[in-house]
Amino acid sequence: MASSNPSHSAQKVVSGPNAAFKDKGKPMELRLSNMVAAKAISDAVRTSLGPRGMDKMIQTSKGEVIVTNDGATILKSIQALHPAAKMLVDLSAAQDIEAGDGTTSVVVLAGSLLGAAEKMLQKGIHPTTVADSFTKASAKAVEYLTEISTPVDLNDRASLLRAASTSLNSKIVSQYSSTLAPIAVAAVSRLVTPTSSNVDLRDIRVVKKIGGTIEDTELVEGVVLNQNVVVSAGGPTRMEKAKIAIIQFQLSAPKPDMDNTVVINDYRLMDKVIKEGRQYILNMVKKIKKANCNVLLIQKSILRDAVDELALNYLKRLNILAVKDVERDEIEFLSKSLGCKPISDIEAFTEDKLGYADLIEETSDSEVKVVRITGIKNRGRTVSILATGSNHLVVDECERSLHDALSPSALIGGGGAPEIHVSRLLSQYAQSLKGMEAYCFQAYADALEVIPTTLAENAGLNPIAIVTELRNRHALGERNAGINVRKGLISNILEEDVVQPLLVTTSAIELSTETVCLLLKIDDYVQAR
Repeated sequence: MASSNPSHSAQKVVSGPNAAFKDKGKPMELRLSNMVAAKAISDAVRTSLGPRGMDKMIQTSKGEVIVTNDGATILKSIQALHPAAKMLVDLSAAQDIEAGDGTTSVVVLAGSLLGAAEKMLQKGIHPTTVADSFTKASAKAVEYLTEISTPVDLNDRASLLRAASTSLNSKIVSQYSSTLAPIAVAAVSRLVTPTSSNVDLRDIRVVKKIGGTIEDTELVEGVVLNQNVVVSAGGPTRMEKAKIAIIQFQLSAPKPDMDNTVVINDYRLMDKVIKEGRQYILNMVKKIKKANCNVLLIQKSILRDAVDELALNYLKRLNILAVKDVERDEIEFLSKSLGCKPISDIEAFTEDKLGYADLIEETSDSEVKVVRITGIKNRGRTVSILATGSNHLVVDECERSLHDALSPSALIGGGGAPEIHVSRLLSQYAQSLKGMEAYCFQAYADALEVIPTTLAENAGLNPIAIVTELRNRHALGERNAGINVRKGLISNILEEDVVQPLLVTTSAIELSTETVCLLLKIDDYVQAR
């Protein structure tokens, strides 16, 4: 009688806090599908991490070719269809905005953490437990990193130069880091106030011009314009004691709306229309001259010509220099730099809205035509960098590299040293915890080793031997020991001048952990109509 229902006793359900987490099949499948998609993105950029990382060649939909190893640029170009993969693309964009560098590391780290989370789920630990433990571990990791960091004094040129050089060394333009690093440091130093701890990168503008080489890239005293002077009507290209106006209205005869037309049958009326048009433009130009303005920066217009030939002819007669097609998003930077206010209507054109400069001229060096404005009075706290190169690929990569080198904060070592240090401390901390949390902390600590492992792999070294040696050196108390990729051995990273901003690593750890926890908590996927 006792054996009549053996399946009943076998199906006894274990309850209580230590019961293995068995959820329905679908949420687990969905989590795994999300993890596979996200890890695929992570593996795609993993080979481009570090100074010996490989470059990717990307062909855009328009047929342009980009060669880069900047994580954010690679992922921006990848057509990710899976929603979880898109989250990793957004993750690298968020890291780019937050820290300016470390866009590859953050995605590689997220991929590694997902692998760790997957193992935890397979052991039957509940996703919420894993997510909570990972969040706590990331807070601990940031705490440990802050302890080993050295605060950067924005007036200390030497340490800023070291940080900028490290950032540039992993880029395609690394051989020019001796040219570009001082430019990045000078740009940051120019914007620093005695009270500021950081710099707004929107106040640094990189103007790209094709011609010359990267070595001709320079920091410009004053402002450089993306546009050239309009010389079709024979107007001036140089103006001393410049009085500059930025105008947001058009210097051309009014036109009817898009869907309206005006039909004129009588040639006398035709003459009258032309005459009225001329008079209209002449009145506008006279008002501009009356306000003592001699340089016009004209905003780009969509509906009609920003400035027509007739207006250019009048401007030439009154000796006014004109630059047209200034983009809408440049207006704020230019008005801040030149100390003038944008003018949106001819009636509001008064002398108090003008900016003053000693000289504006169009120069042509190494076949690049550049408009420079120098000796600006009431100049705002902004900087212009003129980036030159032989073709679009080089100039674009130069701009991206400069952007990455411009983010100073407290400094820590590079070369995988901080990751191994944090991983060791987290492992020790995990031993003081109980239950599931201890497992998750240990898994998190192991996942952080992906950075030194990948650095060693990409440099053609033996990752197992290198990372084991690195752990050993850290256990002996050398917390600045890191991978010296050039010599292929472990050395004191700070002596090699390999440093990186603290913000890059802490932001990478926080953002990747947030993304992984978000992916863990998703248990269903619904497509909206």
